[in-house]
Amino acid sequence: MNILIFGPNGSGKGTQGAIIQGKYTISHIESGAIFRKNIGEGTELGMQAKAFIEKGDLVPDDITIPMILSRLKESDCADGWILDGFPRNKVQAETLAKALEDENMDLDYVVEITLDRKIAKQRITGRRLCVANNNHPNHVAIDAIKPVEKDGHLVCRICGDELKTRPDDQDDAAIDKRHDIYYDDNTGTMAAVNFFKNHGGFKVISVDGSLNIKDVNDAIMQDIA
Repeated sequence: MNILIFGPNGSGKGTQGAIIQGKYTISHIESGAIFRKNIGEGTELGMQAKAFIEKGDLVPDDITIPMILSRLKESDCADGWILDGFPRNKVQAETLAKALEDENMDLDYVVEITLDRKIAKQRITGRRLCVANNNHPNHVAIDAIKPVEKDGHLVCRICGDELKTRPDDQDDAAIDKRHDIYYDDNTGTMAAVNFFKNHGGFKVISVDGSLNIKDVNDAIMQDIA
């Protein structure tokens, strides 16, 4: 089972991807994690990507696409994957669709989590990243995924490891720039969503991201066979 999941920053698409991964035992491929891995390892592509990410800019296709396609070909993706955070524009959507066809990789579902832009921004500033596992959701303002306190500071609610914030999550201008890209339905991520909606050959599932985590997940799961 291969799934694309879309949603603006702050919509909870990473959380939903992790839940789906747990249920179906498929790989959750998060583009940001791929970037962070390459950056952490100091790869050439990683260093190039870092300069764009720190400014809140979209990483160019000639950096992003080789990372993504290489990851989808790894052995742990043989039984299925959830791709989260890519494609981010219409050109990438078209390139990915062609690459999947060339590799004879079927796309089964496209999941879109919709969310008002103002709410999405409020959610971003409160999220925290687990340094041990980026798929452990933590948010200081959402009771269901609120970090726990240990020795006077907050730690991951799942594994107890250290938490950190992304610098661009605390930068209004960077958040606005990322959302400008996502909500752009001419060339941005919404244009990519619309491309897949019109492409055919798989099921498209749209859910309201303003609901709580369980209700969003229930709405997704009822449409996945």
